[in-house]
Amino acid sequence: MALPEFFVAGAPKAGTTALHAALAQHPGLYLSAVKEPKFFLTDGPPPTQGGPGDVKTYREHVWQRAEYEALFDPAPPGTLRGESTPFYLYSGDAQRRIRALIPDARLIVVLRDPIERAHSNWTHLWSAGLDPIDDFVRACDAEDQRIAAGWADFWHYKRLGLYGEQLEHLYSVFPREQVHFFRYRDLVEDPPGTLNRICAFLGVEEGIVTKVPRENVTAHPERTLRHQHLSRLLRTGSAITARLPGHRGKALIDRIEVRLQQGAAPRQPLNWDERHALIPYFEDDVRLLGDITGEDFSPWIRPREDSGGLVGARPAGQRQARNGRPREF
Repeated sequence: MALPEFFVAGAPKAGTTALHAALAQHPGLYLSAVKEPKFFLTDGPPPTQGGPGDVKTYREHVWQRAEYEALFDPAPPGTLRGESTPFYLYSGDAQRRIRALIPDARLIVVLRDPIERAHSNWTHLWSAGLDPIDDFVRACDAEDQRIAAGWADFWHYKRLGLYGEQLEHLYSVFPREQVHFFRYRDLVEDPPGTLNRICAFLGVEEGIVTKVPRENVTAHPERTLRHQHLSRLLRTGSAITARLPGHRGKALIDRIEVRLQQGAAPRQPLNWDERHALIPYFEDDVRLLGDITGEDFSPWIRPREDSGGLVGARPAGQRQARNGRPREF
């Protein structure tokens, strides 16, 4: 069987695309050409409906066993096979499916400041014209309603950042020695050291891969009438093409999304009001994460400038300057 032996399992918007690309450069590793097969997210075909754009994503799932194994057939002999689906950390069912089929699998987990992660997640979908709510906090407030309506996991802006609960479950399924977690800021600030620790965890030679490519940078278009018009057009088009067989209409939707992103600036940083609104949601889970890992994650829920190195306390309405901010993947 050509099955993976390791997974980059999470979290979304935490540098997993860049990490996948970096590890793919190691001669002792083989990463699937499809970065997010999502095979273990379902036990059969994916859903056929959801939120804006979800059906298009579901159609990209590699859910058939033969098709999934074919992703790893090209792996050179002696290499470790791996794939990167960052929703495996979030899905307890996926973790159990991996354990049942590949009990010795090793899982790599990247943890990013959960509020910063949620903001990047929302910006990704809003800038792509999919989220109709143009305010981050209000979009987060809509989460429970969207989940009840069956929208896909990528819309779970807050819940995707409950790492304490997720790691607690993962450790109940896999032995801790088969899980390697680290912080997103380590990947940003110390790529060689972080990559060496991952290679040591996987048992391949260190010092070969030292750089992480710049990947998957979230754009942030201006809130203009043009953006509103194109966004509505994209959501309407996505709803129509979801009813069409195969990938008909995909090219048109892709062209609209490209136009939405043209000339857009990088993602704007959080302001203090936004961060303050979400801190209470994560407080208990951040403490749980600290208890589980024995590490201190409390800066994520403190109004201090060192909270993940990303957002500090500012008077209401002020944006933090980007000077000295680590580059984003």
